[in-house]
Amino acid sequence: MAELNTSRKAAPRVDLTAMVDLAFLLITFFMLTTSLSKPIAMDIAKPDEPEDGHQGPVPASRSMTILLGKDNKVAWYMGEAGKSSPVIEGISQIRNSIIRNRNVVALKNNNDAKKTLFIIVKPTGGSSYKNFVDIMDELQIAKITAAPAIDDDHITAEEQSFLKAHKLL
Repeated sequence: MAELNTSRKAAPRVDLTAMVDLAFLLITFFMLTTSLSKPIAMDIAKPDEPEDGHQGPVPASRSMTILLGKDNKVAWYMGEAGKSSPVIEGISQIRNSIIRNRNVVALKNNNDAKKTLFIIVKPTGGSSYKNFVDIMDELQIAKITAAPAIDDDHITAEEQSFLKAHKLL
């Protein structure tokens, strides 16, 4: 005699609880055991206010002053303010000038490690923080070994008149 089987078979179920637990344990393990990259700080030298009011000597033959202006423009000159005319460049072109001046100073001083290019960065009111960070990055890329001096308090009258004349202030 024929039998009619009317019982329904339940669909098989897979319990994924153990796999989810294992995945979270692995994620937690790898998060706790990996080391995150540490931020690297760059040395910056801001000149101290001298007691007698006079700033220490900076060798003009080895110093490059970079004036940060507005609209991502910089003006730079070698030596003393007023004795050499500044060159205006975009922030993206300053690297070549820094490297060229570094090589000229190294050649004049017979590659003496103690007599390298000295950079003075002077941010103005028109410059942005991004421009300052970009200049610091450019100095590091150009392998400037001496810590740059940041001097936003002592922008000379010659520098200010040049920046105003070229609408960089």
